[in-house]
Amino acid sequence: MKNQIFTGSGVALVTPFHSDLSVNYEELERLLEFQIENGTDAIITCGTTGEAATLTGEEHLNVIDFTVKKVRGRIPVIAGTGSNDTAYAVELSKEAEARGVDGLLLVTPYYNKTSQRGIVESFHYIASSVKTPCIVYNVPSRTGVNILPETYLELSKHPNIVAAKEANHDISALVKTVSLCGDDLSIYSGEDIQTLPIIALGGIGVISVFANLLPRQMHDLCVAAMEERISEARAMTVQYAELMDALFMDVNPIPIKAALNMAGFSCGRCRLPLTDMAPKDAEKLSSILKNM
Repeated sequence: MKNQIFTGSGVALVTPFHSDLSVNYEELERLLEFQIENGTDAIITCGTTGEAATLTGEEHLNVIDFTVKKVRGRIPVIAGTGSNDTAYAVELSKEAEARGVDGLLLVTPYYNKTSQRGIVESFHYIASSVKTPCIVYNVPSRTGVNILPETYLELSKHPNIVAAKEANHDISALVKTVSLCGDDLSIYSGEDIQTLPIIALGGIGVISVFANLLPRQMHDLCVAAMEERISEARAMTVQYAELMDALFMDVNPIPIKAALNMAGFSCGRCRLPLTDMAPKDAEKLSSILKNM
């Protein structure tokens, strides 16, 4: 079995902004401490939820550097360094590695997309450029390209590609991927609501949006699932299903930032083109939080 970067709940952390939309590092430190104090098993910085798409290259690396220094090795830090430009992904991955991250999260190429062969060649090229273990990220609803089980098999043959974050909603395909790859590729759920079924099929955790708000609860759900306390994990999944769904009633990370602000954090708004939630949606989210 390849080395596992973490097991359990890794939070796909938001990037907090000031009112002028500059990065709020004071609040970022507060969020990091809140996560660590409440049992999160890993920090994933500068991913989709961290608004990497609208961070400048300098901001991207500064947020990674700040996160690594503040976490101080207490839990793993994984940096999002994927891109639709493979050469830029290599550059970003090398810079993140130099800053001491424990893992790299590589999203599939988006917009220009690619073939299954292109996915393999691109990810192999990036993974061969660094020594830090890599997690490939499959989210076809955003990227327009899906990683097939047979492609995962080819990816798993690379010694530095250790895991996949799977968010394609296709449990049948996941079963085939697990069958083909075995211990050569660990699987993380990329959907909070699918954490239990994916762990039940052999996954080792989740990269979670929900954990921004309730890190202890997501950690406990993962532990219950991995210890095969299925009734307990199922009860927690059902208990929090409404909130998990509500956090995607608008484009991620709009709802989770709104929820964190409602809960007393100062995460600010998202950068354009993402906008604030519609008032009726914000009211619904507020009502769900109060009921929790």
